[in-house]
Amino acid sequence: MKLKPFGLALAGLAAAALSISALAQKKYDPGATDSEIKIGAIHPFSGPASAYGTIGKAIGAYFDKLNAEGGINGRKIKYIDVDDGYNPAKTVEQARKLVEEDEVLLVFNPLGTPSNTAIQKYMNGKKVPQLFVATGATKWGDPKHFPWTMGWQPTYQGEGHIYAQHILETKPNAKIGVLYQNDDYGKDYLKGFEDGLGDKAKTMIVSKVSYEVTDPTVDSQIVTLKGAGADTFFNITTPKFAAQAIKKAAEIGWKPTQYLNNVSSSVGSVLKPAGFDNSTGIMTTQYLKDPTDPQWANDKGFQDWLAFMKKYLPSGNVSDGFNVYGYNVAQGLAQVLKQCGDNLTRENVMKQAASLDMTLPMLLPGVNVKTSASDFYPIEREQLARFDGKTWVLFGKVYDPSSSK
Repeated sequence: MKLKPFGLALAGLAAAALSISALAQKKYDPGATDSEIKIGAIHPFSGPASAYGTIGKAIGAYFDKLNAEGGINGRKIKYIDVDDGYNPAKTVEQARKLVEEDEVLLVFNPLGTPSNTAIQKYMNGKKVPQLFVATGATKWGDPKHFPWTMGWQPTYQGEGHIYAQHILETKPNAKIGVLYQNDDYGKDYLKGFEDGLGDKAKTMIVSKVSYEVTDPTVDSQIVTLKGAGADTFFNITTPKFAAQAIKKAAEIGWKPTQYLNNVSSSVGSVLKPAGFDNSTGIMTTQYLKDPTDPQWANDKGFQDWLAFMKKYLPSGNVSDGFNVYGYNVAQGLAQVLKQCGDNLTRENVMKQAASLDMTLPMLLPGVNVKTSASDFYPIEREQLARFDGKTWVLFGKVYDPSSSK
């Protein structure tokens, strides 16, 4: 049957309406199309914090997995991960390149407190998401002043509070020595720790020494802390220096009660180089399932992660917790992008990132991911753990610093 001209006109109008409707449903900013989502990332594959480069590789492998399974809402991830050598000046250069030349939709999981500090104003000025940054500095949860920047892991100040509380409970007469990186990262941990000790901080902390990321070693600082008579050691360092500090303490016969910041708690990258004997008894906090902990052997989340490592990152070290971190944070971004649907604007990316309420398979039981328009701290709960010479052993309660806000 042939359509009369009037019928043809109606059919044409209907088709046009459908086409306009389809277009109206899809919204894109630079970096997003019908077939692709371009994600930028910045990690230190070289320099003094190169141990963290593992995170970037694990994220890339997870996106390979997603792409092999069809992508997110039918779109493949194009992941552009660049090296800044843990040098803030280089971070600025790389962020500009990702935003202005590569035209990524967002910059994901850039690593380091000084590095992210260097690009925060630029990213917010450009209104490009600086999403799930790989640092626990408290400043990443400030949606009022920096609505385009969001953290991921528990805050350093919250973690510092936990160590302080544990010391007050178990060793109230401790003589504490602190080693910290001389930048926003180290000072943020130190502030949380001192706040947690309260009025007793002035008398309990007998020595505070810092180091620069350009220093070759922290050997002299460890000698200083021992000389100050400290019997408790809070080690606020990145992986290379954490291993050095633990090893040097053992070499000079200093045997304090040791607390190690979570960002350097990897068994494969820190404790093994430091020596398992030297590391026995050290305490840290955890919010991820430790891949060296035998209690997870039959856990489905762990088994899925292990299968992922075998298939998509066979060269990766399965005792390195940074591979768990990368897998975990990549799953967080995948959920955000799924929630975005066909509205892949930068504004909607941040809106969805601020609308999360979920658990992830490699988070510890009792730890969740929850955000809101006024809460840019996705993960806040964590638990103390002690190294027994082979693996981290969890103990005590799950702390929730947010409950005291």
